[in-house]
Amino acid sequence: METKAQSNYFRKNIDKMSGYVPGEQPQDGQYIKLNTNENPYPPSAKVIAALKDEVNEKLRLYPDPSATSARKKVAEVFGTRPERVMIGNGSDELLTIIIRSFVGEGDKVVYPYPSYLLYKTLSEIQDAEECIIDFLEDYSLPEKIIVKDAAVTFICNPNSPSGTMIPVEEVSGIAGKIEGIIVVDEAYVDFADDNCMRLVDKHPNLIVLRTLSKSYSLAGIRLGFAVAQECLINGMIKVKDSYNVDRLSMASAVAALGDQETFRENVTRIKNTRERLIDSLKKAGFFVYPSQANFVMIRCRDADKARNIYQELKKRKILIRYIEQPGLDDCLRITVGTDEEIDALIDELTKIK
Repeated sequence: METKAQSNYFRKNIDKMSGYVPGEQPQDGQYIKLNTNENPYPPSAKVIAALKDEVNEKLRLYPDPSATSARKKVAEVFGTRPERVMIGNGSDELLTIIIRSFVGEGDKVVYPYPSYLLYKTLSEIQDAEECIIDFLEDYSLPEKIIVKDAAVTFICNPNSPSGTMIPVEEVSGIAGKIEGIIVVDEAYVDFADDNCMRLVDKHPNLIVLRTLSKSYSLAGIRLGFAVAQECLINGMIKVKDSYNVDRLSMASAVAALGDQETFRENVTRIKNTRERLIDSLKKAGFFVYPSQANFVMIRCRDADKARNIYQELKKRKILIRYIEQPGLDDCLRITVGTDEEIDALIDELTKIK
């Protein structure tokens, strides 16, 4: 009996796509890990205490499907209403929910390039029409980011991998001109000087995404949240999995958001180290893009130089991100680590010819 080739079982658009590739997570040996934008400092001690309290016989029960405690805490901290908050298994799940909610086969999805590659992957899964708009050389947005009949427009702000920022009033202007949904992905915004949260009141088509992975040191917990007007939140709730966030993640989120002192201390330390890293890289002869995130992107002489630096640092047990994307193969992205980690990085960089 003849059977189909394994790949033929998939939808055609799935069969031909590459899929999103996360950054390296080494399983062997000790590395200075500056490649996946994790926070180098531990989470609030209140998170650890909350987790210990939550590990009890109630683990046999399903978690609250509405994540009520986390929604209330987000609303309290960010000055909104719980009804305008949706909790997700990381902001990546919320991106998936958004595209499933608003995008059908052949619908237009707009995003600038280069930016977060998951937008491309999610568009391909939906078999959407991708409208990829190149950033200008200084990472500002051209007018053509406003695409007629676009179902969803994604703006990562600050942008990944460049770390650059689109001014809030410019984002507001774009939101007012497009017909579909605009998603402002603010995964790194706690390290920036401004944010778009206040625009939710003004624009009924705007969704702001945040995560606790970066600034709250909870990448291992996987919790993010969306803030939008009630009509959008209520519709997206229909699409999410019933129990998409576990009780341990909810308890961690409430505890982390409740400790704003630790949050502010760690963000300040990272921002100070970022400026020192930028200064050191410039002195070493690299072109450094202005960053409002917890990472910086540098441009090397050419692709061979960038690849060599990445490989040589890896031999020295220091991981950074080599960006294998068209137009970026001469660039490297470096997460802001501790002062000691950055000192080690700069010291090794000076030895690489």
